[in-house]
Amino acid sequence: MLVSEVMLQQTQAVRVTPHYLRFLRRFPTVDALASAPRSEVVRAWAGLGYNRRAVALSETARVVVRDHGGSVPADPERLQQLPGVGPYTAAAVASFAFGAAVPAMDTNVRRVVARARLGLEAGEADAGDVREAARSWTDRRDPGAWNQAIMDIGREVCRPVPRCGSCPIAETCAARRAGRVPVGRPPRRKAGADAFEGSSRQLRGRIVAVLRECGRTSVSAIATRLDASPGRVAEALAALRADGLVAAGPAALDGRPGGRVALAR
Repeated sequence: MLVSEVMLQQTQAVRVTPHYLRFLRRFPTVDALASAPRSEVVRAWAGLGYNRRAVALSETARVVVRDHGGSVPADPERLQQLPGVGPYTAAAVASFAFGAAVPAMDTNVRRVVARARLGLEAGEADAGDVREAARSWTDRRDPGAWNQAIMDIGREVCRPVPRCGSCPIAETCAARRAGRVPVGRPPRRKAGADAFEGSSRQLRGRIVAVLRECGRTSVSAIATRLDASPGRVAEALAALRADGLVAAGPAALDGRPGGRVALAR
């Protein structure tokens, strides 16, 4: 469950499923994941993006084995102490895997709770009030199913411009009763492709892809292959090293052509 929730951070489920199945075949237990070199975990992460999640998951497995006897903790507060596990992921794992009566507050859930319980848009409501409303509304008999149901309603029905005619809780919705349901077209989302193209984040991802393939190489080889200046490569390597993704010495971080780089172990 923890692996799937980390993979689902910023990635759609349809993309995650095949990677998740391959990842579990490679690392079937938390001990297998904890004992694997970080470089192997990063290689197995190929295709999912946001490679820092692979580093966090690798470190989390080691913490679970070292500090929790190889068992993922069930308590949301203890889960949040694991690397890369924030409030939403902790609540989702605690709820879905262990039956803890805690709401998993993603964007969709906040929108549904704010409208249905408070009669407000999520952006108008106090965050603490939304959390408290969600806690009081959570089905304590089956919190996992409740969380999934509210997520599904938010994703499919209670969208920025809601489809109230298809909503199973429309009759009890506070926003609908108060006549505060948004109408019209949803705001257009800005395409992210143009901003991503040529960005430092794109370059970092491409460097990791090169290192997955060749293991260890030089700044010059990376710069030539990716048509990037040694200076830009060095900047990207500094960020990747800070994230725990690569091992790079002073020469590489200075952008010297012969500086050597590899995936961190």
